[in-house]
Amino acid sequence: MAASFRLPPLPTVSELIKLYNLRAERQLSQNFLLDLRLTDKIVRQAGNLKNAHVCEVGPGPGGLTRSILNAGATDLLVVEKDSRFIPGLKLLSEAAPNRLRIVHGDILTYRMDRGFPPSICKPWEEEPPNLHIIGNLPFNVSTPLIISWLENIANRTGPFAYGRTRLTLTFQKEVAERLIARTKSKQRSRLSIMAQYLCTVHHRFTIPGRAFVPKPEVDVGVVHFTPLVQPLIQQPFKLVEKVVRNIFQFRRKFCHKGIGMLFPEACREALTEEMMHKADVEPTRRPTELTIPHIKALVDVYAHMCIRDPHLRGYEYREELRLKHLAKQRGAQTGMPSGTPESPEQPE
Repeated sequence: MAASFRLPPLPTVSELIKLYNLRAERQLSQNFLLDLRLTDKIVRQAGNLKNAHVCEVGPGPGGLTRSILNAGATDLLVVEKDSRFIPGLKLLSEAAPNRLRIVHGDILTYRMDRGFPPSICKPWEEEPPNLHIIGNLPFNVSTPLIISWLENIANRTGPFAYGRTRLTLTFQKEVAERLIARTKSKQRSRLSIMAQYLCTVHHRFTIPGRAFVPKPEVDVGVVHFTPLVQPLIQQPFKLVEKVVRNIFQFRRKFCHKGIGMLFPEACREALTEEMMHKADVEPTRRPTELTIPHIKALVDVYAHMCIRDPHLRGYEYREELRLKHLAKQRGAQTGMPSGTPESPEQPE
């Protein structure tokens, strides 16, 4: 029964914060969630955690940690970068003997593929392993972290060396909406494509900002990811990311504008026309109107073009832009005129 997993009486999270004089650091985008009803609700989105292995990212004062332990996780590994939270986490570890392991380190560099026993591995084609990643992520690391994990999914490395490990994570509401945004949605973005070609992605519920301490200026979305058995685009992650990034850098223009940035200026027009023709994508579609099958067709054609001309793979428009900017500066110093290409829109 679930009751057998309950922790013994402990100081509340609020009392621990006072006891250890803990303050959320705004420069680290820290926001504490003290309501255990809400942390229990987050944990329920992960599914049945009885006897599960769990990695919690950034446990902070341990509110979500308590809910994971109470849900029956038999092995909880927490990765916390901020040393101020370690004493409170050790108190929890003592209350849950042999169930809570603490790593004082950075989740962006931690080798999670070494964090759990090989015996929990499941073949990729089978059901997901009994391993979950759960976290109330600081806003400043949430996007780079999910991009890193998506690359791990594509390569079946890191936490996905064990199989199709599921993730239940918090993001600021705007990012959560991008992750699940469908075709023609205003929130459709690079992040939408990268997440959805690799995973089934569900927005579970929204937590109002007032539930956190200190209160952030935005609400927070809880998002659940399950890696797909077969990615919807079967090309290397870096190649997919490059094509998608270029398409969405001019998100308010027709998609041929961003696609053109995949090619050097001297051959840009001809190769853009060739790529769009072979992919059978109308050049006047907006990036937000492209479906994943559209993106797949474009990436597949671009991959073949890179085989034909290997120099294309290493070409980066932003580097060309930088060199032209330097040339313009030198021209200004010598009195020689120089044109400047159009700058991309602000990144997401």
